[in-house]
Amino acid sequence: MSNDLESYLQENREASYALLRRYIAMGRPFLLRSDIIDECKAFCEENPALGFEGSALHGLIKFSQEATVDAPWIYIASRRYVARWSYYRIHAESMGGEEISVSEYLAFKERVIEGARADGGDPQWTLEFDIGPLQREFPRMHESRSIGRGMEFLNRRLSSQLFQNIAKGDQRVLDFISAHRIQGRQLMVNDRIRTVGDLRKHLRDADEYLAQQNADALWEDVAHSMQGMGFEPGWGRTVARMRDTMSLLTDLLEAPDHDHLERFLGRIPMILNLAILTPHGYFAQANVLGLPDTGGQVVYILDQVRALEHEMRSRLYEQGLDVEPQILVVTRLIPDARGTTCDQRLEPIIGTRNARILRVPFRNPDGEVVPHWISRFEVWPYLERFTIDVETEVLAELTARPDLIIGNYSDGNLVATLLSRRLDVTQCNIAHAFEKTKYLMSDLYWRENDAQYHFACQFTADLIAMNAADFIITSTYQEIAGGIDSVGQYESYSSYTLPGLYRVVNGIDMFDPKFNIVSPGADAGVYFSHADDKRRLTSLHDEIDELIYGRGKRDDARGMLDDREKPLLFSMARLDRIKNITSLVEWYGENERLRDAANLLIIAGHIDVKKSGDREEQAQIELMHKLMDRYRLDGEMRWLGVLLDKNLAGELYRVVADQHGAFVQPALFEAFGLTVIEAMSSGLPTFATRYGGPLEIIQHGASGFHIDPNHGAQAAEMMADFMERCARESDYWQRISAQTLERVCSRYTWALYAERMMTLSRVYGFWKYVTNLERSGSQRYLEMFYALQYRHLAEQVKRQ
Repeated sequence: MSNDLESYLQENREASYALLRRYIAMGRPFLLRSDIIDECKAFCEENPALGFEGSALHGLIKFSQEATVDAPWIYIASRRYVARWSYYRIHAESMGGEEISVSEYLAFKERVIEGARADGGDPQWTLEFDIGPLQREFPRMHESRSIGRGMEFLNRRLSSQLFQNIAKGDQRVLDFISAHRIQGRQLMVNDRIRTVGDLRKHLRDADEYLAQQNADALWEDVAHSMQGMGFEPGWGRTVARMRDTMSLLTDLLEAPDHDHLERFLGRIPMILNLAILTPHGYFAQANVLGLPDTGGQVVYILDQVRALEHEMRSRLYEQGLDVEPQILVVTRLIPDARGTTCDQRLEPIIGTRNARILRVPFRNPDGEVVPHWISRFEVWPYLERFTIDVETEVLAELTARPDLIIGNYSDGNLVATLLSRRLDVTQCNIAHAFEKTKYLMSDLYWRENDAQYHFACQFTADLIAMNAADFIITSTYQEIAGGIDSVGQYESYSSYTLPGLYRVVNGIDMFDPKFNIVSPGADAGVYFSHADDKRRLTSLHDEIDELIYGRGKRDDARGMLDDREKPLLFSMARLDRIKNITSLVEWYGENERLRDAANLLIIAGHIDVKKSGDREEQAQIELMHKLMDRYRLDGEMRWLGVLLDKNLAGELYRVVADQHGAFVQPALFEAFGLTVIEAMSSGLPTFATRYGGPLEIIQHGASGFHIDPNHGAQAAEMMADFMERCARESDYWQRISAQTLERVCSRYTWALYAERMMTLSRVYGFWKYVTNLERSGSQRYLEMFYALQYRHLAEQVKRQ
């Protein structure tokens, strides 16, 4: 590519110079992909005779993701394939072009941002983060289609390596199953089995004995004989299950392969206690959704806990253990709880037998409890002390170490990292969303945003936590590596710079087998088809009718719908800039066809700006009022600043579906899109952002529609077309609704999620035990980066 580019630039100076000059003339130091592509397209249309399309320079432009311009130099970041980057620079006057390193590219961006270094320092000595050399010996994938299938790859690769020396591999399997205990009781094998030879012999003896027993006999019926042969509980509840589990192990020892290993590991009762970390926001089961920093993550975790507890109990029961799994959701205790239960230390989770919320307060350096809510952007100086307090509380509550620690979001993932290192426990990370991809160029302009957002501290925490995790689960492929035209959330951490602080040349590898796609679902007991009349909550219909069409004056509502015969366009989200609700209102206000075809129902934030304590939300509230005034929407739009309980929200989706309405999720970026799943589970045709998870969830034109939030007029036209077609064709809405339901039921359920999570935890736990999966060299590197970089940044965040 580099040679072809150099040749083209020299041989086609006029065309090359004309295009490059246009980029320089834009007068902006940083160009986005859309800027580069749009300008190139206009250039080609205006100059067809130059034959530019198909050239080496055109190829470079076609795959560019961004460019940095400081005339006469133009530096370009190219992404020809998913998660594969290369970097080039072109001199617009001499027409020289060459490939450069990522470090050179980032250094150029820094120079553009900072200008001449005031201290006269050499940019080559800027601190660089490069995790790559520490992971050279660790297996990695090579094909983009394999990204997100880490367990499958790891199991195949390490299985073949482990059993190359069969005797050594078999001994490690025996060591692993010998290590398991529950509540002080030995599981699987006892000291009568000391060698692999013992194991093989006693497996044969046990199978011969069990074959003579009733297949439905329980462990208690055969325990004495089985223990005499060296076996303890954990093989199965019934004789049939015991024989099946032992057969899996016998097959593994006889002819090792990854499939036998995965199936056998799925039987080992190794996950009894689980800790889930989610420090920020108001975490409770009622009256919190819509409060600052409190949204879909709360719903996700509560549904996750119910599904995981059911799966854990089911597996323990099938393996013959009458013990209750324990799940702790660890969050922050907030004394000023605003009428919620966030000031209670322990709270049982509804719909579970033994899962509970454990709240631990933030403390100031003097030990004093911090009483008030703290923004997710300002929690950083509290987390180290919080981790120590959490360790004490969790160990006391569980009376044992957790078997798995799951972190959530940036702060929870960092606490999970610190806690898992202290307790030597397998760590799983769930990002939910990264602020880095929400806020454009937030890395380059971190200083300008530091007072409000503290991005440098957060991005550093992200970098440490994602590299420290034993495995990472994401809801979609997009979250990891994006697509052909878009960069993934995790991929955005592969290289970037915080000018004046440090640059990342190899931050995270998309081909690392720690990544796994495990998509959640919606609570099937709450979000179900509008056509399921037997389960409908018709007693709520009068309340819902009042919410939507009420004519009485309410402090939590604005607008009264004049024409209730029109279907509803419905959107529900936090009222912040990224959720982009105000833009939806503007699109609606601008489009007469859409206003004629449908009413707009918005549930978001507060109506009264004085009731919000969040600066970003306050700005959005004021903008919402201005837009309603500007477009005179009070007769066509209903804005509710209410918090709905789950059952009411579920029935509201179905009421909107009864009227052949649609759901709209207009976010600038959405990591997954739980509200999209909820709406689709109700049979509601859905329009959702093409940036993030909804791009995978929805099949455009079949189970919903993708919209581009950067092109609101086009999105509004698409919605107007849909509404008008539904009015013309009596069965069109039903077809889309049916396909919406089919899509969700086949791909996005909590039962599938829980089964996958339990399998992952066992497989990664096994490989961590028998290999250097914990990557000790990388861990030491991350500990140093934490001590020298993160702690300093966290100390600079002002305590509230």
